[in-house]
Amino acid sequence: MKRAKQFVGLTLMLIFPVCIIYFLRMFGENKFSIPVYHQNAAELSSEYCQFSEGQHHIPDFALVNQKSQPLSAAYFDDHITVVNFFYTNCPATCREVNSELLRVQGNFFHDQNVRILSVTLDPEVDQPDVLAQYSVMAGAHEMQWNFATGGKDRIFELLRCGFVLPATGEGNLTVEDMHSDRLVLVDSQRRIRGYYSGTDREDVDRLVTEMKILLQEEKFEL
Repeated sequence: MKRAKQFVGLTLMLIFPVCIIYFLRMFGENKFSIPVYHQNAAELSSEYCQFSEGQHHIPDFALVNQKSQPLSAAYFDDHITVVNFFYTNCPATCREVNSELLRVQGNFFHDQNVRILSVTLDPEVDQPDVLAQYSVMAGAHEMQWNFATGGKDRIFELLRCGFVLPATGEGNLTVEDMHSDRLVLVDSQRRIRGYYSGTDREDVDRLVTEMKILLQEEKFEL
């Protein structure tokens, strides 16, 4: 009986390393992936937005940041970017979102491949000097987190037809109609890779995790 137990124990000791090697070979590499949104963009077409056949990409745009420097869709090239729409006179919701974005910034503070872009929905008020003050108040690192303004109609179109975010009203839309807490993850090919609630800590945790996965997928060269 004792010999049988010793034999079983020895067998398990020999098999266990083999099982570990097999497990690592099967599952040791990162096999996680995150979706690519709007691969057949034409299905999204409506009276407000007309989309072309095939993969949707963020279209070009002309905005300026808090330093009055021009911003275009090239901002997304060779980076992964988190985008949100806000306005400086926004009530508590924007402060909650900013707090979560500050947490995102902290997770990738030294990663030059990660950017954050906050676009105002109230450009008549949120001129570059206002955004500059707001960025300081938000704790934004200017090398990583930009605030942008531009023409109101173009911004509303960008939100609805570029980032494919919903509006709660129709016709002459207001800032409140267009505003939500949504965060959008964009890859280096200007494709949308995820939508998240910027006031839900668990959802922002998911965003951070999926950003790390996307960084591995992109395999940027420093």
